[in-house]
Amino acid sequence: MKYIIILGDGMADEPVPSLGGKTPLQATEKPEMDWVAAHGRNGLLDTIPEGFSPGSEIANLSILGYNLPEVFEGRGSLEAASMGIEIGEDEMAMRCNLVTIENGHIKNHSGGQISTGEASILMEYLQEKLGGEDVNFFPGVSYRHLLKMKGGDKRIKATPPHDIIGEEFSRYLPEAEAEAARHTAERLDSLILASMELLPGHPVNKARAAEGKEVANSIWPWSPGYRPKMKTLSALFPEIKSGSVISAVDLIKGIGVYAGLDPVHVEGATGLYDTNYEGKAEAAIKALKNQDFVFLHLEASDEAGHDGDPKLKMLTIKYLNDRIVRPILNEIRTWDEPVSLAILPDHPTPCAIRTHTARPVPFTIYRTDGSGGDGVTVFDEEAAKSGSYGLIAGRQFIELFLNGDRH
Repeated sequence: MKYIIILGDGMADEPVPSLGGKTPLQATEKPEMDWVAAHGRNGLLDTIPEGFSPGSEIANLSILGYNLPEVFEGRGSLEAASMGIEIGEDEMAMRCNLVTIENGHIKNHSGGQISTGEASILMEYLQEKLGGEDVNFFPGVSYRHLLKMKGGDKRIKATPPHDIIGEEFSRYLPEAEAEAARHTAERLDSLILASMELLPGHPVNKARAAEGKEVANSIWPWSPGYRPKMKTLSALFPEIKSGSVISAVDLIKGIGVYAGLDPVHVEGATGLYDTNYEGKAEAAIKALKNQDFVFLHLEASDEAGHDGDPKLKMLTIKYLNDRIVRPILNEIRTWDEPVSLAILPDHPTPCAIRTHTARPVPFTIYRTDGSGGDGVTVFDEEAAKSGSYGLIAGRQFIELFLNGDRH
């Protein structure tokens, strides 16, 4: 048996009035995804363990079967692995967004969806002006970057920027949760304020403003942690002897690196609705021919949810169906070796609130050996409630996916 997970980040949602009370999944024509649900088995999955916030880092680790209290060390440390950046014993890593702040409020979490080329120039500028001693900046993809701090203490409250869009930034500056972390919080606060002085006048931002684009005028560090201690998926699950991870997002690639999966680079993969879907599908098929397991991640629906755009979210779901699920499904149905295929989001990102929630997500598992079918005929949040798997949580998903009903 071979195994492939197709994950539409943030694809789940709530009923949208402008869509006639349907969710984007319900309102989108997606024949292949519905076919998989009709010929597979379905259920709802709780991906967020108690005590954790509904971030993609938490949800994806949970989907892959990891015990979060044992392994989670912040988003930054996972993304560092994807970027090939070592985290020393005395270092703390954090995700570092480029954001847009307007009139003292966080307007967006993405610097106006800044390009990777523009963002890299800004991050190198910040490294030149602010980095080099206890703090260093590393450019990533689009608005997603990395900050490392020597001697940093992770016991701080640092709110994800996508959770506070429209809020006054000053109310959410990093705060110490332990006296020993006070210096860390104060240092981060000073870096944010310094970046707000430096970035607006940079030529990249001046050019963006002249073109009517939003400017990336501040950094926003969050999700602190140290180097994680994770076993590989092969060590946890003997069914997985080799595998690949395919994503435009450093977080997911970093999780894959620690999980022992080979990161696959796809030219033109952006993490947005304009990503190279065909290239990702082709890469997934090629990897699955040579390995046991593929984790294929699409970020676009999550970004549409953060933008509060249900029509764009519908488009991302249609693209996922037509340009990812369709070619992969058509390919694996011709193979002699059976394939287990799962489709699911990691968490909801409702357009109405533009951030993640912890509600359970729909999932479907289809096996090409014809062992599925439970009466569900479409793939969406409501239909999954009638699935034969019912409501499950965490590690139960990967065990069902790999072993069927033996667990």
